[in-house]
Amino acid sequence: MREPAFWYRPRSPQSLVLSPLGALYGAITARRMAREGVDAGIPVICVGNYHVGGAGKTPTVLALTKLLRELGETPVVLSRGYGGRLNGPVMVDRMRHIAADVGDEPLMMARDVPVAVARDRLEGVALAKSQGATVVLMDDGFQNPRLLKDASLIVIDSERGIGNGKVFPAGPLRAPLQAQLARTDALVLIGDGHAANDVAAEIAKRNKPELRARLKPDAVSVAQLSGKRVLAFAGIGDPERFFRSLRACGLDVARTQPFADHHMFSQGEIAALAAEAKAEELTLVTTEKDLARLRGSEGLPDGIVPFAVQLEFDDPAKLRQLISDHLYKARERRFSRR
Repeated sequence: MREPAFWYRPRSPQSLVLSPLGALYGAITARRMAREGVDAGIPVICVGNYHVGGAGKTPTVLALTKLLRELGETPVVLSRGYGGRLNGPVMVDRMRHIAADVGDEPLMMARDVPVAVARDRLEGVALAKSQGATVVLMDDGFQNPRLLKDASLIVIDSERGIGNGKVFPAGPLRAPLQAQLARTDALVLIGDGHAANDVAAEIAKRNKPELRARLKPDAVSVAQLSGKRVLAFAGIGDPERFFRSLRACGLDVARTQPFADHHMFSQGEIAALAAEAKAEELTLVTTEKDLARLRGSEGLPDGIVPFAVQLEFDDPAKLRQLISDHLYKARERRFSRR
């Protein structure tokens, strides 16, 4: 779906009309979040967000994967596999699966880390443990109470924030903000914006840490596109953020084409983009997540350049200490129950 523009406006008639539905949905979700989850038996770190749509969860998961390995852990990512047809539990195999099977984000992440896809989180944990996982990294699922989380890191795009602060469908929030703040262990603010300052202040009141990070473009991707005029397209939560990132690297973005989040491209759409690029002597560029969706049974379309990014934290030592502390406490709790 495309996010309604009124979600990111302070006041709107649409939001006002939908507020009763939002209040009902929020009450149900908040009550559901309060349930006690099942203990996985090993530490579970959840990377989520307060609202629907993208904010940078996937790059955060990959950054945490690298950190956990440095700490001597064996992480396995657990994903619901949004957009995929397989219920799981199944380990993502990039040689066998496509995005229509397991979802675009799991397929992309499986290049760097083992990924278990399961609609039932408990079945997914069992599969992850069978693969030798010492830590489960949940990609999303913050509002799902099925599994006990030892730490929940919430990701927010600092330039977009949480919109009008109302609960779906009146706004982008998945549950009332206060209910979500109460279950947050750390806030990850991506970028240099100020739209999430109010949320950061609420987190500070609860003595929870705030971590600042930014998406750094891959040097090879930038070099590939340097000196070329590009046609950029993306079907992610915030395509404009992707387009801004390209321009911030000094790239010549001649045309842009946004699509809805998790958009499944048809052959006709890709052919039309390719024809437009050829006619205007442009180079097609998209995100790695979109490229994962384009990976069909017949392979990848020719002539499309993926633009890779990595998440870098302003204070890596702070993140390392945070994760180390939560792992220690998680294991201490389990040991004390024996």
